[in-house]
Amino acid sequence: MDTIEFFPDGTPIDAWFYEADAPSAEKLGKEYVLTDYNIFDDGAVHTKEIQNLIDEISLRGGGILVVPAGTYLTGSIYLKQGVHLCVKRGGTLKGSDNIADYPICETRMEGETCLYFPALINADGVDGLCIFGGGTIDGNGLRSWHAFWLRRQWNPDCTNKDEQRPRLIYISNSSNVTVSGLTLQNSHYWTNHIYKCDHVKYLSCRIFSPAYPIKAPSTDAIDIDVCSDVLIKNCYLEVNDDSVVLKGGKGPWADTLPENGSNERIIIEDCTYGFCHGCLTCGSESIHNRNIIMRRINVSSGFNLLWLKMRPDTPQLYEHILVDEVNAVVDSFININPWTQFFDLKDRDEIPLSYAENITMKNCKCRCKTFFNVLPDVSQYVLKNFCFSDLDISADDDSFDTDTVENFSTERLRIIRSGC
Repeated sequence: MDTIEFFPDGTPIDAWFYEADAPSAEKLGKEYVLTDYNIFDDGAVHTKEIQNLIDEISLRGGGILVVPAGTYLTGSIYLKQGVHLCVKRGGTLKGSDNIADYPICETRMEGETCLYFPALINADGVDGLCIFGGGTIDGNGLRSWHAFWLRRQWNPDCTNKDEQRPRLIYISNSSNVTVSGLTLQNSHYWTNHIYKCDHVKYLSCRIFSPAYPIKAPSTDAIDIDVCSDVLIKNCYLEVNDDSVVLKGGKGPWADTLPENGSNERIIIEDCTYGFCHGCLTCGSESIHNRNIIMRRINVSSGFNLLWLKMRPDTPQLYEHILVDEVNAVVDSFININPWTQFFDLKDRDEIPLSYAENITMKNCKCRCKTFFNVLPDVSQYVLKNFCFSDLDISADDDSFDTDTVENFSTERLRIIRSGC
């Protein structure tokens, strides 16, 4: 890359972000194919056998666990240092739909460290991990989706933790991770969750969960939780919740707890979106996000292009965010509103003040219902230093009040009411 590019705060973008090659199996070690170890496409759940094979590969110094053509069922498995996962084209690693196949453990969930269910695929402290191939990892979540909505009929306040179900992939405390070329679909819950990781790449993946005929609840595509240096490139994202979500902690003292923290230097580029709730969301469990870029994307259908959830019981700082070169059909071009779901100030007497600042949206062409879905609330958050430029917007509601933001710069905006 001859031209130096910069993050929104002026920091140069590191050369690592321009290296987007798929993993090479030849460089990752010996292949260990499931069927060579009596693990077959036979409808049985092979959790123990697959985990034993992972352990054996680790003891032998590492290599690649290979899922060949066919469908292989498993519950939670744990990858180890030096053990990579390759799902070949025509192959499917499929999750059990029995929650008993996901034994409870201490994990990170919804901005807290707690006892909950592990993911289908788990990796903790596994540096250099590659999960790749042309095949599919399928969560098999239909049964739990039905159960969730049935429980919601009985208890409208039912939370995600009340209707227990596993994530698809959970990677924690790991560096230099690549997830490439796979279809990741039908998760029971969040599809990908990375926590306290750095230098993570999602390349040319298809991440999917249905919005109909039954909605797959809270199946976020990628949840980024206290991570730095993340690249999401050339992916297709279509899920029944938010696509790329920035997490980091929740609660009135969340910014003081060592298990929580910031997300920094995140780039989402050259991606295509099907339906989702938020294309880029600073999430309901998020305390600090800095130097975030979403650029060169196309969105066919969604609720929000940029969604800043302002949680009144949590101190939050969203800063230096850039949305650039977007072509989208969405309900809201930008959504900034109080997020009060399961509000709990605990022992704090007053609402902590939060901030969203240095937000830039430019070179976008969008058809939306509401252009500027922003509710000012000076008792809860401060909005400042926004820049909108070179926008071509068609909106049912084209109203736009620059006084809601302190120091709002606008240039070359074409905003028309739909039908005019």
